[in-house]
Amino acid sequence: MFAKINEIDRMFGAMDLLRTKMDRLFNEMDRPYLHGPTFTLGTNSPRTNLMENGDNFEVRAELPGISKDDISIKIQGNYLEISGKRTIESPEGYKAHRNERSATTFSRSFTLPDEVDVEKVDAALKDGILYLTLPKSEAAKPRLIAIN
Repeated sequence: MFAKINEIDRMFGAMDLLRTKMDRLFNEMDRPYLHGPTFTLGTNSPRTNLMENGDNFEVRAELPGISKDDISIKIQGNYLEISGKRTIESPEGYKAHRNERSATTFSRSFTLPDEVDVEKVDAALKDGILYLTLPKSEAAKPRLIAIN
């Protein structure tokens, strides 16, 4: 009888160890997204959504505290790169006692499913969100072909 209880005890010990490791794994996986700063994708990359709406791609990137003068957007064919920097300076005559918002640089690049018409791209920065509307090039749009 003692051998069976010992086996059951070992089984529950192994299950408890597995549960502990799984809890630790999921807690570490959620931490950057729930408790960390905005730039937590590894290399100070802003969180970005890329969507398609008919003839356009739409990009929304979180860029809090960054002015439009510090953002660079480059497009070549179907390649998009968003980069920039955030500088933090204390006002003149002030002494900083705590700096939790640090200066940083970032760069995100995407390969879009289709090429973009660079001449018609629209970009706006509002409330810390960068909005990009990227119209597809005419060559990328589907065409109806008449059969002779």
